Amino acid sequence: QVQLVESGGGLVQAGGSLRLSCAASGRTFDNYLMGWFRQAPGKEREFVVAISWQGGSTYYADSVKGRFTVSRDNAKNTVYLQMSSLKPEDTAVYYCAADWGPLMSTDATEYDYWGQGTQVTVSS
Repeated sequence: QVQLVESGGGLVQAGGSLRLSCAASGRTFDNYLMGWFRQAPGKEREFVVAISWQGGSTYYADSVKGRFTVSRDNAKNTVYLQMSSLKPEDTAVYYCAADWGPLMSTDATEYDYWGQGTQVTVSS
């Protein structure tokens, strides 16, 4: 079992920045690929980014490429999502998720564990 807890969400003006954190506990963190997803009201859960075990490989959704940066610190069992140049359409609940692997995936059904989510609201 892996427990995931997101933090860092909040209200920010368009053009601003936020950094989300996802702290993991339980089984060995660096055995898992990690991903961030988001879900806006009335919409399906959407892939944002995935990161490999040691952080050497990442894959971003086109909608956030160049604005969001994912990283992980395996010594702290934490994955981060730095979000910049935020837009109102980035407003959503953001979830981190852990995937046993072996390949990074954009498919939410591939992920084994999920956090409870953190709300990000971007005002125009």
